[in-house]
Amino acid sequence: MAEISDVVFVDGVRTPFGRAGEKGQYWNTRADDLIVKAMIGLLERNPNLPPERVDDVAIAATTQTGDQGLTIGRTAAILAGLPISVPGFSIDRMCAGAMTSVAAIGSMIGFGQYDIGIAGGVEHMGHHPMGEGADPNPRFLAEKLVDPEALNMGNTAERLHDRFPSLTKERADRFGLLSQQKVAAAYAAGKIQPDLIPVAIRSESGWGLATQDEGMRPETTMEGLATLKTPFRPHGRVTAGNASPLTDGATVSLLASAHVAKDLGLGAKMRLVSFGFAGVEPEVMGIGPIPSTEKALRKAGLTIDDIGLFELNEAFSVQVLSLLDHFGIDDDDPRVNPWGGAIAIGHPLAASGVRLMIQLARQFEERPDVRYGMTAMCVGLGQGGSMIWENPHYSAKGAKR
Repeated sequence: MAEISDVVFVDGVRTPFGRAGEKGQYWNTRADDLIVKAMIGLLERNPNLPPERVDDVAIAATTQTGDQGLTIGRTAAILAGLPISVPGFSIDRMCAGAMTSVAAIGSMIGFGQYDIGIAGGVEHMGHHPMGEGADPNPRFLAEKLVDPEALNMGNTAERLHDRFPSLTKERADRFGLLSQQKVAAAYAAGKIQPDLIPVAIRSESGWGLATQDEGMRPETTMEGLATLKTPFRPHGRVTAGNASPLTDGATVSLLASAHVAKDLGLGAKMRLVSFGFAGVEPEVMGIGPIPSTEKALRKAGLTIDDIGLFELNEAFSVQVLSLLDHFGIDDDDPRVNPWGGAIAIGHPLAASGVRLMIQLARQFEERPDVRYGMTAMCVGLGQGGSMIWENPHYSAKGAKR
């Protein structure tokens, strides 16, 4: 009979993230090759894992067509060299795709049906712009179920500024500047590079190697940010400096039951405590992580004060700031995105959830004084997702110091 099991995050890796479009480093690279490269890197980093022991592969993509279609979890498993007996499936929850992949595989493991699973996401926004080929049902507009602006994420961010006057453009710009500075510092300290899998790339000048994220702008200043255009409305507050860039990339993680991970000598970087997904008005989708976080905290029997590290996806500065204000957390609280976030690194939609987990897992290694951390993100069409993790390196003595 199946037994309920603790679920652990064994390991996670990702490709460097590239700017979407013809000038981006992955313009001549297929989406499925990105996720396959990440999966091969994950398997090579974990030689103790017998490939035939993988029970399932869940890979998310928001635009499931072309080189992101054909049940990409299954096709990626085959292309990555996993045994043909290993199944796979695809998931779509827009920006929270990879997070939902982890929730799905984690639930299967926790319920005792699986021992080991692979979960991740990929998005090639250069090849597949968000919403490409979508055909929204006319009832959405005819019956006024959703405002037309709700289908444009930038417009929903402007709506957050409208709803909360305290969320000023200056605060949003300053948060964006801080993200760039923190990512630059993390790169300089070698914090991020260990979990990047280099990708061979081809351009007009020949073959090369993608080894770092393309979205970084360490030269950013508040003065420069103040001059940027507001593309979503005249005299708006959302700019390229306080929003994540359009991005290509892939992420993947290895999950297992705690006892199987121990038996195989795989280790455990985090333990899954709880998760929550929630819906909000699509017109202000950025507040989605507020109710999803409250749900995850309630399931875990914790409060926001128990969370010692936050990895929040910076789709837009204003979206993160709305959550921080709700929970009474300062904009520059050192617990929040200590190595920066998507404004500098990029946000390849369905891939981003595992990127948050990869960084939180690394930070846990450095912070035995922190017991719980959280990954959270807003999701298109008015949703939020949050996951709470426990640090296996936690020491009560370290916390007291």
